[in-house]
Amino acid sequence: MKTALITGCSSGYGLATARRFHAQGWKVVATMRTPRDIGIPPSSRFHVVTLDVTRPESIARALEAIDTIDLLVNNAGIGLFGAFEATPMATVREVFETNTFGTMAMCQAVIPRLRSQRSGTIVNVTSSATLAPFPLVAAYTASKTAVEGFSASLALELHDFDVRVRLVEPGYGPGTNFSANSGERMQGLITEPYAGFAQGVFAEFVGASLTTTPEDVAEAVWLAANDTSDRLHRAAGPDAVALVGARHAPSSLTPG
Repeated sequence: MKTALITGCSSGYGLATARRFHAQGWKVVATMRTPRDIGIPPSSRFHVVTLDVTRPESIARALEAIDTIDLLVNNAGIGLFGAFEATPMATVREVFETNTFGTMAMCQAVIPRLRSQRSGTIVNVTSSATLAPFPLVAAYTASKTAVEGFSASLALELHDFDVRVRLVEPGYGPGTNFSANSGERMQGLITEPYAGFAQGVFAEFVGASLTTTPEDVAEAVWLAANDTSDRLHRAAGPDAVALVGARHAPSSLTPG
C-alpha cells in the first residue's frame, strides 16, 4: 500500500486530493495547520496530522509520525490579490514563506527518504498564474513561479535516484478559499488609483466561463503521481488547459 503525504488538506484542492487518493486505496496522511474533521473516518489508511510548512519543528514532528512516504503533494499555500504598489514587503515575504519556502522545506525534509529508497514522487501545486500574466497578483505569481523554476531543476537533480518531480498548475477556482486564506493580508491593497481597474478585473473573474474545481486538481495530481514519463508540467482545469493551448498556438503574425 502506497502512502501519500498531502499538505493543506483543510479545504479546496488539498481536501479533494486527499479524498481521491484515499478512494483509490492509498494510505493518506492529510496535513493542515489546524486539524479538523474533513469527512474521512480515521483508520489505518487515513490520518490527519498537524503541520505548518513555515515551521521547521512542525515539519520534523509531522515526519516523525510517518513511517513511509511514496508521494509528497505540496499543496499548502496562501493567496494574495491587490496592487503591488500597496503591498507591504512584509506581506510579500509572508506569501513566499508559505508558497515558496514552505514547499522547498517540505521537499528538503522528505527527499532523503525518497532518495534512500530510490523511488517516490513529489508533486508541487502552483497556479495558472505561471502560464499567463494576470493583474493584481504580482507577489502571488512570483511565489508560484519560483516553485516552477525550483521544481524543474530539482527534477534533474533527483532523476538518477528514480525520484520524480511534477508540477500541477490549477486554474481559477471560485469554489476554493483563496480569498479567505488571504485574510487580513488583502486589506487596503486596492487603493483609490487602482479601484476602477480592480473592479473590471473582479468582473472578469466573476463572469469567467471556464473555471477549475477541486476535483479537477485532484485528478491532475493523481495523473501526475502515476505518470512514469519525464513530463514535468500538468495544467489542471479547463481554463488552465486553455491557457496552455493559447500559449503554444502559432502566432497570427507571420514574418513578411
